[in-house]
Amino acid sequence: MATIQSVYKGNLRTSAQHLASGNSIITDAPVDNNGKGEAFSPTDLVCAALGSCMMTIMGIVANRSNIDIEGMEIEITKVMAAEPRRISEVLLNFTMPAGKAYTAKEKAMLENAAHTCPVALSLHPDIKQTVSFTY
Repeated sequence: MATIQSVYKGNLRTSAQHLASGNSIITDAPVDNNGKGEAFSPTDLVCAALGSCMMTIMGIVANRSNIDIEGMEIEITKVMAAEPRRISEVLLNFTMPAGKAYTAKEKAMLENAAHTCPVALSLHPDIKQTVSFTY
């Protein structure tokens, strides 16, 4: 059974609907690749998916171990390469919630969770994943 239904809308725009929830997203090609840049590009979504997956798996580990990470933020920077045009690096900078102390063991658990999320493990090894944590 399908998970997503996508439609090409023309002018380098797509619409994708998550069939189980009915939620949808629009993508546009970026301005530097002949698009309007009015929405996430497909490569932006790859990077967003990586960050969201890392946070989700960290959340699972945090819940299981009674670690409070509510309010954790991430800033993601996508680096593109040419010939062929592709994502060459994703920089992910996590900022943990202010005023919360984490033990060395908790930090190790959370960081391992981020590095081993399904999206991180699914991306081609040539895509450099540079991850930093600010506690």
